[in-house]
Amino acid sequence: MAVDTANLAALVGSRICHDLISPVGAINNGLELLGMSGSMAGPELELISDSVLNANARIRFFRVAFGAAGDQQMGRAEVISVLEDISKAGRMKFQWTPTEGRSRSEVRMAFLAALCLESALPYGGVIKVLNADGNWTVIGEGRKVNVEEPLWGHLNDDNAEATITPALVQFAMLPIAAQEAARKIRYDATLEKVTIQF
Repeated sequence: MAVDTANLAALVGSRICHDLISPVGAINNGLELLGMSGSMAGPELELISDSVLNANARIRFFRVAFGAAGDQQMGRAEVISVLEDISKAGRMKFQWTPTEGRSRSEVRMAFLAALCLESALPYGGVIKVLNADGNWTVIGEGRKVNVEEPLWGHLNDDNAEATITPALVQFAMLPIAAQEAARKIRYDATLEKVTIQF
């Protein structure tokens, strides 16, 4: 059985997220029970609860971004739920404008693009996902934009030698996902906004 490297990485990502989501959810349920019983309260419980919610939101987001994709549909409500949870958990706010469900592979590319934009917004900001006539535009806006050209050049093969670290793996995965979908990535950056189109 032959599995290419990109698909193998996605399968590993899916497996890790699948196996983590249940225990994290169980911890959250346990915290809720502790809170209702009154046996544990205060800032300590709040800190643990916030951390668990953040972990749960990130796992759900990463499961889409780094997991195995496909042509199966993701409903708008499911996508919105993931983005609302991730917005509550961090300094980035996400807005999803497509009104209908989309294929998992399209949502995956949008999430990978959002992760690229997140890396360019050191003080946080807003990431908007738009779709018109099948063309995707993902916009990141914040009070400061930091685009490292060698890294961003990797998105459209201007600089394939850019160093990819674990924290920046989305810059390697997005071009592969776009190539599989027969799409070309373009990006543009100003002082307060970065845009990725595919």
